Amino acid sequence: MPDWAVNLDWWSILDFYLIYILIVLILKFVLYNKRVFSMFLLYIIIWLLFGLADFLGLKMASGAYDQLPVLLLIFIIVVGAPDFRLTLESLWKETIRQGAVIMGSERTKSEIIKAALSLSKQSIGGLITIEKHNNLDQYAQRAITLNSEVSHELLINVFTPNTPLHDGAVIVRGDKIVCAGAYFILSSNENFEKTTGSRHRAALGISEITDSLTVVVSEETGSISLAINGVMTKMKDESTLNEYLSLFMK
Repeated sequence: MPDWAVNLDWWSILDFYLIYILIVLILKFVLYNKRVFSMFLLYIIIWLLFGLADFLGLKMASGAYDQLPVLLLIFIIVVGAPDFRLTLESLWKETIRQGAVIMGSERTKSEIIKAALSLSKQSIGGLITIEKHNNLDQYAQRAITLNSEVSHELLINVFTPNTPLHDGAVIVRGDKIVCAGAYFILSSNENFEKTTGSRHRAALGISEITDSLTVVVSEETGSISLAINGVMTKMKDESTLNEYLSLFMK
């Protein structure tokens, strides 16, 4: 029998189990949010680089290495505070829909396209988020519940200027409009132009932390864009919009 097995007792097993729980909790927290995961990777990479410098005996880097982990951790916590708050709020909630994901029908897709095109022609801002695997209940609970069939008339009415719900987002689940007036955390992506409005930043923000797709209509230009997987893509015409939605909702 190996030596480690001979020395193994219940306290050692408990010690191992506590470490295992800690690792699982940290991974659950880090992997939940894409931006938190990116910051975690940045922290590890910088820490390893300065560790290598310390190993090689580089004096200036070695001096910084002793204080780096704590200082860098504080910096990341301050910068990533909104993401950490969102992750902590959502960590223990059910975020993955159980069973098969049922996407909207061809009719629902057609109604969303009609609404987007109509809003675009009138230069009315709009934000339509289509849910997939990650449910968006945490945002819907703070919005106005509709639970209505998707129709372009209703979507246009929601985003009509000077109405109570026109500034928020509509969340679509399957063939239903779950809610209107939902608000998302804005993206901190610095690649955006400074003139980019809050609707586009909100659309990109929700796409960075969930697998949803958001249709954005610009109030200033009337242009239609899609946000998915942290990428914003401008739609050239109706056929391009239809193609993207068909791929996402199949």
